[in-house]
Amino acid sequence: MDDGAVLILDAKRELYQESRKYRRGERKYMIHLEFPITAEETDKLHIFDRVLISGKIFCGRDAVLPKLCEMIEGGEIQKAPFSMEGGLIFHTAVSRAGVGPTSSNKYEIESTMETLSKYGIRMHLGKGELKPETVEALRRNHSVYAVIPPVTALLNSKTKSRKCIAFPELGMEALYELDVEDYPAVIAIAHGESIFGKHNE
Repeated sequence: MDDGAVLILDAKRELYQESRKYRRGERKYMIHLEFPITAEETDKLHIFDRVLISGKIFCGRDAVLPKLCEMIEGGEIQKAPFSMEGGLIFHTAVSRAGVGPTSSNKYEIESTMETLSKYGIRMHLGKGELKPETVEALRRNHSVYAVIPPVTALLNSKTKSRKCIAFPELGMEALYELDVEDYPAVIAIAHGESIFGKHNE
């Protein structure tokens, strides 16, 4: 395991411990975010910030996100029965077993982040290091990237409801909307800075 992987593993372990403290009422410094959020709220976030995510969020990964970008670029998104302004996209499929982050640096996922951010997505949630070009695209569009621990049982316990809102033919790879409470995460990329880059300096 390389040094970068060790850094993220340590952050996930600490984040899990913080989420346990939160449940016991011992939380001291985690930032609570209720989605949708504004660009001004996003701009207050910095790398290494620990956040608790609540509200309505979107779920999708490599099968559906390129289709969503096609809708945006073709103007069809205006007819959609949902708004993505101020939203969050969690890079996961949604199955009976629950949810858990997939690798955000897959081409089919990472290549959609700029378009989605331009359209109003304020946070991308997943795992893995992103390219410098993506870091810069997020900065330009007032969006951030956060990593979340792959603990399905924990995330299931904090998921209040879920529904498919687009591309149902994709099954668990469709676009879903989840209503969640206190998903724990760490801000990994914000303002052109990355926790990976900081580690390498």
